[in-house]
Amino acid sequence: MSVTATLIVRRGVSGQKDETSRYEVPYTPGQSVLDGLRYVRANLDPTLSVRHSCISANTCKECMISVDGKVEYACTARLEPREMILEPLGNKTHLRDLVTEITPPDERLDHAIKRAKQGAH
Repeated sequence: MSVTATLIVRRGVSGQKDETSRYEVPYTPGQSVLDGLRYVRANLDPTLSVRHSCISANTCKECMISVDGKVEYACTARLEPREMILEPLGNKTHLRDLVTEITPPDERLDHAIKRAKQGAH
């Protein structure tokens, strides 16, 4: 009998009603929550949106989500053989599924374009 982890993921697009999706993923000790989410995208639901860059090195700081109500990096939070509730960060602008706006406002493209136009006058 194979052991699984159940990921309960709050999904949705900013400004619309959220929904919840459940995913059963294979569990192996030592895996991260990000490993589980990557399994979902590769094998179960390619539409799931999650931000990551460094793949379990905890260097990019992009995969921050809420795991069972606690803010965690998905790349360092350990996957467990039980139900785990995954949600986007509540204190950030929600974009889609587990993705929130993490870039400081003065580093975003729209801000840079605005500053460039102001400097051009």
